Amino acid sequence: MSALILIVEDEPQLAEVLEAYARQEGYRTERAGDGLTALTVYRAAHPDLILLDVMLPGRGGLDVLKTVRSDGPTPVILVTARAEETDQIVGLELGADDYVVKPFRPREVMARVKAVLRRVHAPQDDLERPLRVGPLEVDRRAARARVNGQPLNLTPAEFRLLAHLAQVPGRACTREELLAAALPESDALERVVDAHLASVRRKLDAARAGQLLHTVRGVGYRLEAAP
Repeated sequence: MSALILIVEDEPQLAEVLEAYARQEGYRTERAGDGLTALTVYRAAHPDLILLDVMLPGRGGLDVLKTVRSDGPTPVILVTARAEETDQIVGLELGADDYVVKPFRPREVMARVKAVLRRVHAPQDDLERPLRVGPLEVDRRAARARVNGQPLNLTPAEFRLLAHLAQVPGRACTREELLAAALPESDALERVVDAHLASVRRKLDAARAGQLLHTVRGVGYRLEAAP
């Protein structure tokens, strides 16, 4: 069965265009024009991906994103206005997987949708074994991370960043390298890496993982357990 895309957009004309392009690509669709309706449809339909406008009547897009992310790792692509760079960064910190900026070409949006879904459902080598760094275990086949056996609730982008760092423990990875590993098709800025890894650090701290994720000034990040 094809992926189900939830389009959350309060401009009916734009929502219709996005829906038409999504269906042309073979996706199933649901639509919502405000935040409360979006959450109702999300909980009832369990979409594979959400296209989420930031500026919504009533409950805003960032609030919707926060609620969705608290429920699980459903991929979310934010749709923002060009002047709302702060919203982009806040959204990524809250766990959005990517963003597109208005005005945009619908084909560009569909390319982002394909890229995010491809990353989420990418096949893994059966011979891959879980990666371990201190109390952290990263299972790339299952796209799951645990600390002392307890699961970490990571977004897909957060998981890819953590998995890349876990493949090379002790080595400093540049933001450019991490961006290419986690969001290769995106035109996101390198500061997006900072936003995602700030969230990962909070989750590691909450899981009492110890000091695993290190910021390397002037370079990027390193994953390393205390000796």
